[in-house]
Amino acid sequence: MAQNRIESALDLIFQGIGILQAEFCNRKFTIDGRLVGDIGEIIAAAEFDITLDEISRPGYDAKTRDGRDVQIKATFQNSLTFRSVPTLYLGMKLARDGTHEIVFNGPGQLIYDRYAHRRGMGTSLLSFPVTVLRELSAGVPEDQRVPKRV
Repeated sequence: MAQNRIESALDLIFQGIGILQAEFCNRKFTIDGRLVGDIGEIIAAAEFDITLDEISRPGYDAKTRDGRDVQIKATFQNSLTFRSVPTLYLGMKLARDGTHEIVFNGPGQLIYDRYAHRRGMGTSLLSFPVTVLRELSAGVPEDQRVPKRV
């Protein structure tokens, strides 16, 4: 019985991936590591005034209208990651019901400064609590954020 459930669940997942691929053909939505990130990127592109990269660049996923680079991260967990210090960092927490919360929108330098003492900061993939990112983001001036679509 368990094998039937696994097969059924995987079929539903792949059906959902197929729907996403048909609607957003510039993203792959691969199940092995990029699915959550790709979902975060399309949410960000719908909500913010950015253009997603057609070809992946290390450390960045999009550009603002005025040319600033943006790294987009999404999670269903309670922490987000980055390796190098992005110009702008847009982090969101996704919920199973399809809603999301933007937990950080601003310069990646703020996160770096808060965690500069951590070993590997700026060179290793590190994880940061959503609660702290939310607090840091609260103080970011509007002109230092990724702008919303109007």
